[in-house]
Amino acid sequence: MQIGVPRESRAGERLVAATPATVRRLRELGYDVVVEAGAGERAHLPTREYVEAGASVGEREAVWACDVVTAVNPPSDDEIALLRPGATLVAQLAPAAHPARVEALAARHVTALALDAVPRISRAQALDVLSAMSNVAGYRAVVEAAEEFGGMFAGQVTAAGTTPPATVFVIGAGVAGLAAIGTASSLGAQVRAFDVRPEVGEQIESMGATFVRAEGATQEVSADGYARALTDDQEAAALRTYAAETAGADIVITTALVRGTAPTTITADMVAAMRPGSVIVDLAAPGGGNCELTVPGERVVSDNGVIVLGYTDLPARMPQHTSQLVGTNVVNLLALLTPATDGRLVVDLDDVVVRGMTVAKDGEVLWPPPPVQVSAARPAAPVEESPAPAPGPTPAEAAAERARRTRRRTVLAALGAVLAGLAISASPPEAAGHFTVFALAVVVGFYVISAVTHALHTPLMAQTNAISGIILVGALLQIGHESWVVTALAVVAASVASINVFGGFLVANRMIRMFRKDTRAPAAARPSTGVTA
Repeated sequence: MQIGVPRESRAGERLVAATPATVRRLRELGYDVVVEAGAGERAHLPTREYVEAGASVGEREAVWACDVVTAVNPPSDDEIALLRPGATLVAQLAPAAHPARVEALAARHVTALALDAVPRISRAQALDVLSAMSNVAGYRAVVEAAEEFGGMFAGQVTAAGTTPPATVFVIGAGVAGLAAIGTASSLGAQVRAFDVRPEVGEQIESMGATFVRAEGATQEVSADGYARALTDDQEAAALRTYAAETAGADIVITTALVRGTAPTTITADMVAAMRPGSVIVDLAAPGGGNCELTVPGERVVSDNGVIVLGYTDLPARMPQHTSQLVGTNVVNLLALLTPATDGRLVVDLDDVVVRGMTVAKDGEVLWPPPPVQVSAARPAAPVEESPAPAPGPTPAEAAAERARRTRRRTVLAALGAVLAGLAISASPPEAAGHFTVFALAVVVGFYVISAVTHALHTPLMAQTNAISGIILVGALLQIGHESWVVTALAVVAASVASINVFGGFLVANRMIRMFRKDTRAPAAARPSTGVTA
């Protein structure tokens, strides 16, 4: 069977549904690939590279007449007329928004697979074009913001003075939001992020950002991993959070979409309260925009000098990588549809992934598909019958117990202080000085170590190795002392310090080896996992 890769007809489109690399993989599945001349030129992929990968070059009509046609964007009416009956079309089709297009494809007896209707289940992630494009859009949003912003993202310390890092506030922690968070963090910005789904807080913090918590604005753990429409009280609480965060932010990136609709998260009053020169990148512009001042596809400057970017073509601004990701999604889909790798397409409607993407087949409209059971929440443990628990203490009893524990700790602390004072008073004068240094070291060490961020624990461990080395040297010097007590303590100190030093270096060396290329398996030896969004 032949797979046709046409040149995208949408004005300004730079993407292509296959790259030379993915053409080779399609050939491995047993297909012949026909590429329209110039299909990849706007993505800086010359036609000769497709030919070198094993594809043939054809005219527009020949490409659209292939057995399988794969494209990035929905076909126009003229292109639908070029499809032959019985052909298979793989493209983004927006079936919910454009039912007439689906009916036209069904009337032509075309099997239509919508790349933007992939079921949101783990097994289908490798096919999810929307996630791949959202990932690129989140990255590109930070790039566009950096170009518009009048300062550097990372704080700088120079002979001429210091500059603070940029403050970035991200609304929404889906694929695009997490990509924006990771990119802004890697550039050195101070990133804060908010999402109404509480379960994504850990993901936000793992990317190096601060998770903004707002009482009353978060939902319960969602059943499918996606946000729902907010209640009036939740929306009011969320807007208060947005107002407070945007007022102090240099860059705001909004990504909030609820089933393709963009709710308003940034009002005109919030924009008016932002500093001049601040930047808003509205990734929800294709759905109307999260900001009241957003004009889809345009750059707008507010009266107080805030720049609002409503670009809708961010993935296409990185055409090489985006085309590679989309092409890989297509390859993964065709690998699923070609179980025998013999170049013959098998559309198995019993497969929930294939059924969810198939919007038309054999002259019949199959949209919308039957619901797919998806759960991102942890399943509840089975409830076993057990005797009724004993009644707990009353609030008064609990308060009395807390008071008793507080008094007990206070008495013990006071007794320890008295005993320590008696021991110091009975000790030689030099012992009192040593004890004072020890107590101050404990206090200072506690506050210093507790304030160290988790990212610096490895270098902190190296520092403690150095301190343990000093202890080891001191212990070795005391071994052989005339007092057997001093010698015994020196032996114990040397043993413990040795364990800490050598164990610390072994752990540090193992962690460093994880990031060395010469100790990792070569690329050819590692299994290919494809691209997941």
